[in-house]
Amino acid sequence: MSAADRLLEAWYRGHPALALLRPLEWLYRRVVQGKRARFLAGEGDIYRAPVPVLVVGNITVGGTGKTPLILFLIEHCRARGLKVGVVSRGYGATPPSLPWRVCAEQPATQAGDEPLLIVQRTGVPLMIDPDRSRAVRALLAEEPLDLILCDDGLQHYRLARDLELVLIDAARGLGNRRCLPAGPLREPVERLNEVDAVLFNGAEADRIDGYAFRLQPSALVNLASGERVGLDHLPPGQAVHAVAGIGNPQRFFNTLEALNWRPVPHPFADHAQYDAAQLSFEPSLPLLMTEKDAVKCRAFAAADWWYLAVDAVPTPAFVDWLDGELARLIPGS
Repeated sequence: MSAADRLLEAWYRGHPALALLRPLEWLYRRVVQGKRARFLAGEGDIYRAPVPVLVVGNITVGGTGKTPLILFLIEHCRARGLKVGVVSRGYGATPPSLPWRVCAEQPATQAGDEPLLIVQRTGVPLMIDPDRSRAVRALLAEEPLDLILCDDGLQHYRLARDLELVLIDAARGLGNRRCLPAGPLREPVERLNEVDAVLFNGAEADRIDGYAFRLQPSALVNLASGERVGLDHLPPGQAVHAVAGIGNPQRFFNTLEALNWRPVPHPFADHAQYDAAQLSFEPSLPLLMTEKDAVKCRAFAAADWWYLAVDAVPTPAFVDWLDGELARLIPGS
């Protein structure tokens, strides 16, 4: 287990040594609370776009299902006749210049794995730049849009926003509810009282403090051929090598078990880069991975490598709330 994995386990399961980090946590809280206060006071270089900006983010370190929810939002807004664009930091991307327009044929090393996944799945106009304000300006200079979705960026206070959605893993929750480095929180838990909506990934039903959504497996897609098949393509009890380089790999392994397969887990760091040798496992079994991992592996994929396509399915109450907010922000939509 890596040092990062041990720290993550301590945040969510508890460890007395974390008390030693509380002075650093106090300093961290002072910094992030100061940034938030300056933003609320309108201080500094804050860009307000001429179209509504909807931020999808989290206050915890690690994966919470942002990319599937972004995909849902893109399709839902398009169904309402809206022209949607996306901006993202592009974590791990190495583009020739910034801001950078992501295209489906670009390599993941250039575009970033999550932005490339989003563009390949939807064809949405998407710009990456750690400076999200600059990314929004560049995207609007190229595309006539009705709405900007900001993938992550909840703490990027140089960009004004009209809606903030925060995602939380329902199983892991907020851990010990402490800020970095003594806990997994990017901002104090009180920040949740200021956002527009909280969504709990994997919750059974809506809660008094937020909406539920789940990730619904929909198909297996072959990396080498692009063939899309049903989930019954692999029989119940099938043993598979399971690869996940995401914020919470165990969620993927649990999903495969819930589909009645027997995964041999191979967790990797979030945004990991792969080569064929790393994924040559014994014994010989079908290999299943996340769609986020697949965009980095197609060039050297074997014939029995598949990714599990999943879709975010929010509750009707959230969809009703979202439609009301879109109608408010974009009259006539």
